[in-house]
Amino acid sequence: MKIIILGAGQVGTSVAENLVSEANDITLVDSNAELLEQLRERFEARTVCGNGASPTTLREAGADDADLLIAVTQSDETNLCACKVARTLFNLPTRIARLRSGEFVDYPELLAPDNFAVDFSICPEQIVTDYIKRLISFPEALQVLEFAEGTVSLIGVRAFEGGPLVGHPLKALRYHLPNIEVRIAAIYRNGEALIPEGDTIIVPGDEVFCLAASVHIRQVMREMRRGDHPMRRIMIAGGGNIGFRLARSIEQDYNVKLLDVNKRRTQMLATSLDRTLVLRGDSTDEKLLENEGIDEIDLFVALTNDEEDNIMSASLAKRMGARRTLALINRKSYVDLVQGGPIDIAISPAQISIGTLLAHVRRGDVVAVHSLRRGAAEALEIVAHGSSSESKVVGKPIEEIPLPRGVTIGAIVRNEVRDERIVRREVIMPHHDTLIEQDDHIIVFCTHKKLVRQVEKLFQVGFTFL
Repeated sequence: MKIIILGAGQVGTSVAENLVSEANDITLVDSNAELLEQLRERFEARTVCGNGASPTTLREAGADDADLLIAVTQSDETNLCACKVARTLFNLPTRIARLRSGEFVDYPELLAPDNFAVDFSICPEQIVTDYIKRLISFPEALQVLEFAEGTVSLIGVRAFEGGPLVGHPLKALRYHLPNIEVRIAAIYRNGEALIPEGDTIIVPGDEVFCLAASVHIRQVMREMRRGDHPMRRIMIAGGGNIGFRLARSIEQDYNVKLLDVNKRRTQMLATSLDRTLVLRGDSTDEKLLENEGIDEIDLFVALTNDEEDNIMSASLAKRMGARRTLALINRKSYVDLVQGGPIDIAISPAQISIGTLLAHVRRGDVVAVHSLRRGAAEALEIVAHGSSSESKVVGKPIEEIPLPRGVTIGAIVRNEVRDERIVRREVIMPHHDTLIEQDDHIIVFCTHKKLVRQVEKLFQVGFTFL
């Protein structure tokens, strides 16, 4: 696929890194020539220096025969204009725009083909906010991801000494949870992926990914952990877009304090938030944290624009007694370095939001893509199409499907449709003899992202399918 990416920031770079490794033809466009030179050497991708909304720049980037435009610059206006130019002048088939402001999304008619011609829009800030909210709901989780419109959840937890299942083989799970269907999709031990089997024993420190119907996910978590404590008191460091969105979305349910160093910003936050206590100050100020009762905080969330400050403030908060800490970190190398120490969870905005973009790039009918373990693995929701004669998966039992090693079919969601409406969703945890039916939503776990292309080919139908 020939793809043009406008914007070589954190999101654009992360998208390029993922797509280049999958043998796509990538062109990166940015106005920063020095940055493009570094990325050209790193990715071996084609680069064009210029304004992404300029017809001349788009033509130089190959818009005449490109398949996809991904406009993820820092400017909403540039992204919108680029999509309009790409459709009007080059008839570029698919256009995705990053929109940081909610105003454009609130008026979908502005994104229609006759206006800005945006096929899909994403807001990374809102995606990250929703992601953190799910982590707050499941305090002991490393990742919480949803499929089939929330019907199925995939949750990553670190197994602790004292968990009911820790020290026992996976096949014992059926006795611990006799009335719940659950699937262990993958286990990572010392950074290496293990293929889960019935005799696999979970040991303390294992990173375990579990799939279950969302209504049962809390019971499944208790098998890996000593038990979680509900969040009540949350402190947010950083009142930027994400900090503000998070505080606004949780302040009715939690006791929230929000710190920011900027006087004008804190004044705006104080007038825009109803129940959040807004404080002006530096989140790395030990005295301030002490005065605000950091030792009674259930979750400290560092969301400033400075990742070094986030690391320092989250580490300090943990040392001073905060029960759990989360830090927003842009550099993936930093995420791998700090998570698991004084920082319980380190999240990368680019890695979290990239799944929404990848769902529009993947071949076949891919509904959702989630990046796991800082981009090392992926979970996909794929719709099975075609008849048994046209598809490699439809009408076949799981044991006959040629899944690559490291790929697991974790769950199947089967929809009951009446009058073109879904009236019931059935969650199936498949066994070796489970048959896949047409239009099933298949949740596939890939322990390494290099396996994704093989999975896509497996689910593609023959030319006879219309």
